[in-house]
Amino acid sequence: MLGTRLDAATKGLPAPLAVVDLDALEANADDLVRRAAGVPVRVASKSVRVRHVLESVLALPGFAGVMAYSAREALWLVHEGVQDVLVGYPTVDEEALLALASDPVAARAVTLMVDDLAQVDLAQRAAASGGHRLRLCLDVDASLEVRLGPFTAHLGVRRSPVHTPQDAGAVAAEIVRRDHVELRGVMFYEAQVAGMPDSSPVVRAVKRASVADLDRRRARVLDAVRDAVGHELDLVNSGGSGSLETSAGDPVVTEVTAGSGLFVPTLFDAYRAFVPRPAAYFGLDVVRVPARGYATAFGGGYVASGPATRSRLPRPVAPAGLRLTGREGAGEVQTPLRGGSSADLRVGDRVWFRHAKAGEVMERFDAVHLVRGDQVERTVPTYRGEGRTFG
Repeated sequence: MLGTRLDAATKGLPAPLAVVDLDALEANADDLVRRAAGVPVRVASKSVRVRHVLESVLALPGFAGVMAYSAREALWLVHEGVQDVLVGYPTVDEEALLALASDPVAARAVTLMVDDLAQVDLAQRAAASGGHRLRLCLDVDASLEVRLGPFTAHLGVRRSPVHTPQDAGAVAAEIVRRDHVELRGVMFYEAQVAGMPDSSPVVRAVKRASVADLDRRRARVLDAVRDAVGHELDLVNSGGSGSLETSAGDPVVTEVTAGSGLFVPTLFDAYRAFVPRPAAYFGLDVVRVPARGYATAFGGGYVASGPATRSRLPRPVAPAGLRLTGREGAGEVQTPLRGGSSADLRVGDRVWFRHAKAGEVMERFDAVHLVRGDQVERTVPTYRGEGRTFG
């Protein structure tokens, strides 16, 4: 039983607390590599936010490099020994850009994401001042556009303004004209494939159409960018935990990215692409029993980012049968619970939850307990525990 095992492992440790099940984590890592079918897997740090776990995963065969979410995070990771960091989002942090361009090791190890010449301008100025060239990656919008008569439906997230081969070629050509920066690669993140569960025939149809569109468009974008820069690109990144097979199946893709598939949060439970093995949990202690069928736990208001819907709330998973109350949900100081097993809960008992997203919950804790079986194998700091918060 999950709750019994985690209770035994963390007995005597104060709650709220976070744990990672190492057996599940390692099985998930193996599964990501299998699904990538020989294409290197870059680890998305925002879905982990525990440096020890990042390093442990990077040491496994099949994984290579980190996708960071912040330029400052990238600098820190390089100083801690990570040798290849792709910043997955554009940055306008001029101080971090200057620090990066002033550090020869970091400038070689880090690749910055751009999708607008204004971002290129910032990188160019920093590189001119810092003395070291900065490497760039062009973020190409991977959403599906469907034309319906005079209208165009945009299926996916609003991410990069660069969508067509012509768009990409134009930006690449302008980058080539700039001093102090160089274009290393391109990225395509198909959120409507990687980030949506296979919960309906409509979603599955959109995913199939998106994969077919990208299989055609990636090659055309690469041709346009190569023509503009005059050489082959060494980085073509694509995919996420929900789309490794289809992304890795395109021969032009040199690497795929995954992160959430390591911890498997609740938003990934409905995916058909892989078997969900939840690996990350947090525990709260019951502090009062206000009435039969109810129990109140301390803390727990760890609501995930995204649309403000019930899907973003944490989910109680052990003991079984518990649910959040509709009136209060997950509270900053207390979380009321009700359900069949709540009738048996007593003050001091522990309740285990899963978060809706993977790495965000680690921002709430300064340490995470790595559990194997019913024992804590090691306790390590989160980013927050190392005094690092990047967003």
